[in-house]
Amino acid sequence: MIKKNILLTGASGTVGFEALLQLIDNKTYSITVFDKESKQSREKLLPFQDQINIIFGDISILEDLSAIKDIDAAIHLAAVIPPVADDYPELARKVNLIGTQNLIQQLEKQSPNAFLIYSSSISVYGDRILNPFIKVGDKLQGSEGDYYATTKISAEDCIQNSQLDYTIFRLAAIMGNHKISKLMFHQPLDTALEIATPRDTARAFVNGIEKQHLLSKRIFNLGGGESCRTSYKEFLERSFTIFGLGQVNFPKNSFAQKNFHCGYYADGDELEQIVHFRQDNLEDYFKMEEAKIARSRKIVTSILRGPIKWFLHKKSEPYQAFKDQNLVQMKHYFN
Repeated sequence: MIKKNILLTGASGTVGFEALLQLIDNKTYSITVFDKESKQSREKLLPFQDQINIIFGDISILEDLSAIKDIDAAIHLAAVIPPVADDYPELARKVNLIGTQNLIQQLEKQSPNAFLIYSSSISVYGDRILNPFIKVGDKLQGSEGDYYATTKISAEDCIQNSQLDYTIFRLAAIMGNHKISKLMFHQPLDTALEIATPRDTARAFVNGIEKQHLLSKRIFNLGGGESCRTSYKEFLERSFTIFGLGQVNFPKNSFAQKNFHCGYYADGDELEQIVHFRQDNLEDYFKMEEAKIARSRKIVTSILRGPIKWFLHKKSEPYQAFKDQNLVQMKHYFN
């Protein structure tokens, strides 16, 4: 049996590593991974070096992609995501846009028949507080200051105008291995939130390899579906309880009221019907998160919840704007 040659970018990331494990488990693929070399990527990828071909490089440098040849399908997950993308917009542009352009160019040159499966984002739809049910055909308009969304919209255009066959998955909120950051306060509490777990998300990409004829030249919304829906306020409250942080009782104006993203995918079932990736629901996610936390750690967190939440609150840029009466920033965060 001739094995298909699969390229996976961003293999050391949360979804990327899940995709790698599933590709390896499939045993019918010859796998090449392309990733930025770092301590994390080496620790994650080198244990599999006897099973996969590892290429370390910078996707924003075309020459670093020169060894990528004879690819049948490429799962492109490499990206700079928020908050780093917001803090370093030029880096986000180099990796998310220029990197995608470089990958397209290399595939067109050395693997013109490759099927490109691209990871985009729900952020391309912008603020949907008032109209939370989202469909693929909706207008693309990232929220004000959302550089990540801008790079994803531009990268989508490049893919659609390329000579490659492709499909684009716009990912909902992928929850798993999340680090608490200032973004916690950028999201309005009344945001409609549909999540997907990393392993379900990875399954969509891996299963999509064999569904090219149904996915070809099409764009899909990827989310966990109705069983993975909640509000951001409820999601945060349950998460705080699991971690031992108690109530979400920050001062008024700690959370933004607009200019974020997320919502419910009204047409998300279409992708599920093709690649059959959904196995987890919201309860599964919370069980997985709870299982990660040692009882001793939760006890310590409960004891220190006051100082911990004080430290977290220091990250709230909306509150800082309100406190400083920064009119420009207040207009950005508040109605």
